[in-house]
Parts: sequence; C-alpha cells; structure tokens
Amino acid sequence: MTDVLIVGGGIGGLALAQGLRKHGITVAVYERDRRRDDRVDRYRLAINPAGSRSLRACLPDPHWQAFTDTVGRPGGGFGFLGTDLRTLVLVEDSVMYPDDPDPAERAYPVDRHTLRGVLLDGLDDVVHYDKAFERYELAADGRPTARFADGTAATCDVLVGADGINSRVRAQYLPTATARDAGAVGVGLKLPLNDDTRAWLPARLAEGMNLIVTGAPYFLFTSVFERQKPVGDDYLLCAFVARNDLFPSRPERLDGPQLKAYVAGLITHWHPALRQLIDRCPPGDVSAFPFQASDRPAPWAPSRVTVLGDAVHGMPPAGGNGANTALRDAALLTRQLSLADGGHLPLLDAIGGYEAEMREYGFHSVDLAMRTLRQGLMSNPVAVGLTRGWFSLCGIASPLRRMTFGASWATISAPRQWERAGASRPG
Repeated sequence: MTDVLIVGGGIGGLALAQGLRKHGITVAVYERDRRRDDRVDRYRLAINPAGSRSLRACLPDPHWQAFTDTVGRPGGGFGFLGTDLRTLVLVEDSVMYPDDPDPAERAYPVDRHTLRGVLLDGLDDVVHYDKAFERYELAADGRPTARFADGTAATCDVLVGADGINSRVRAQYLPTATARDAGAVGVGLKLPLNDDTRAWLPARLAEGMNLIVTGAPYFLFTSVFERQKPVGDDYLLCAFVARNDLFPSRPERLDGPQLKAYVAGLITHWHPALRQLIDRCPPGDVSAFPFQASDRPAPWAPSRVTVLGDAVHGMPPAGGNGANTALRDAALLTRQLSLADGGHLPLLDAIGGYEAEMREYGFHSVDLAMRTLRQGLMSNPVAVGLTRGWFSLCGIASPLRRMTFGASWATISAPRQWERAGASRPG
C-alpha cells in the first residue's frame, strides 16, 4: 500500500489528502501553521467547473454536500466598468458558464476560509501542525524522508510538495524551476455588506464581479460573497492591482492605513463611490501581495517526489485560476496514485503521467494569468480606446459578447480527456 506525505495544508494539499483517503491510500499532511485556525484569509474564490469537478472527484459525498451547502449565492455576471462607473459591457453568467444540470460542472463563489474548513473536516488524525519542512533525503530505494525544523522526520513512498510559490520542496527537487516577479502588486480589501453599506454602494458593485477599466497601469476588481443562508458575514472583496513602481518596495510590510492611503492617492479622479469604497474598508482587512509567476521548467524525470499547485505553477490571481488549477492537480494526482496503488500502473509511470499532464494545463494557466494581468495594466491610449469601443459594442450586441467572452472562461475549465474518462466510470 502506498504511503503519501504532503508538505503544505493549503487548498490543493488538503484536496489531495481527501482524495487519497477516499481511495484508501495512507496519507499525512505536514503543515507549518501552529494550529488549524491560524489562517484567517477570509477572501472570496471563484471556483470554476474545473475546480468543482476536481472537488467532486476528491471529496467523500458528505463533504461534497457540505461544499455545495456553503457556497455563495450565484449570479450577477461580470461587469466591465469605467472609473465613472458607467457599464461598458455586462457579461451574463450564461455566457461565462452555460448552465449544466450536473452540480460538479458549475461555477461557484466560495469563501476561502469556509472551503478550507470543509477540506479539513475528518482529517484531524492526518494533519500535523507546527511542522516547518526543511529538506528531504532519498534512501537507496528512492523512498523520501522529510525532515522538519523541530528535529522530527517522516519517511514515505511519495512526497508531495504543496507548500506554495516559495516551496522548499520544489527548491530542492527542481532547483532550476524558478519564480519571477510578475511586475505588479495586489492590495486586497474587504467591505462588509450590510444595510449601512448597501445604502450608499452603487447597485452594480453590490452584485457579481466587476473590473474597473482605467487606462492606467492599475485597475480594481470587485466581487460579492453572499451566503445562500445569511449569517451576517457577507462582504465585497476588492483587489486593487498596480504596477510595482507605483508602490514602495516591500509593500507587504505596509499596514492597512498606509496601503489605503497609497490606493487613495491613485484614484483621486475616480467616481466618489469608488473612493468611498476604499475609504470604508476596515484597515485590518487590507493587505498587499506582490505577484509572482513560475517560469516554465524543462520536463524532468519522475521520481518519488512531486509537486502541485503554486509550488510548481504559481501565477498571479488575475483570472482566478490558481486555486482551480491546484484542485485539478489534486484530482489528477489522486487518480494516478490510486491507479499505482491498485497495481494498474508502475508508481513512477503514474507520477510521470501526472507531471506531464500537469505541466501542460498548469503552465497554460500561468500564461493566461500573465496575459490577463498585462491587459488589466494596459495604459497605451490607442489600445485602451479600442478596447473600450469594442466593449461598448459587445454591450449592445449579444452575439458579440458570446464571441468575445464565451471562450475566455469555458476553455480553461473544459474537461480534459482523463476527466471525461473519470466521469464515465461508475462510482
């Protein structure tokens, strides 16, 4: 029986743990956080059909039900707005993701903290906290032993690095696979959605997702998270993204009031409601994230060590595909390791198959995220004018909206061959 050790208890690592346990494979997760509730990242995620499909494949039935019970209220579309809040084009949900009768083929707004709670459920005996990974060693037979900062160690059949874009597993395993500065910084903010804020918040900002198109090297993205059954913690997620040189070095060291002041200084000419939006966000819910993107590595020979998610194909959040791609990794690696555990594939062939497929769709997602980021930061007056004009035409003509935007969301989340094969198998 295969024994798998996962370094990192983020969304991808926990989904893999759930999937492996569902298939009867022994698994342990080693997480550097000291306690389960150390992470307080209460931000909205957009789970696309690829992410939903992957969660359905990895989660036991009760957990899948818990996921669908806790997702946010869908709908609202995607609006492209000017800094005066005029709507250039509103892309309907049916254009982004045509309705599908299968819940595992739909898109959902989710709260990251809530999703992580669903993924942690039932893994109390699997997740080991306060375990900062330092390095691994390989025995003569190739079996890895992970060593941790507290002096402990654990040996396994397969070691999986799911420890983020600054992955220590990847740094040792694939030292030439580096991450680069993506040239931008994101400032995350949250505005509580309650009767007071809804009284002044423009109606369009209080639903769906929106991108404020600026014609400058910065933009604002907003998205609503409303629970299906209100419990008083609905919010509007805001992400202000700007070119690096518009912020001081090490912006992640700035506190909430300082970050809000920098953003406010860049948007003095925006609609008053947008300026008020930034001003009203609680400083404690404001933080900065320098964006990075992984360089595409040359193919490597498979071993008993592998990586998933941001540890191998980290990307800026532009386009919202990072979590979905990590979940797809988890579903694929679960599939491959279960085939090896059942004697249907040699272990290294199973891992090699995962890595070849993961490199293809993973770095396609990186390329798409970088392209989306560059488009958002575009400040060439001619290009911006053409884009605005085309968006306005799309706003008038439904066929143009479908032609322009239909493939943008659908292509990245369309089922791959192995996912279609998995869906056709009973159970």
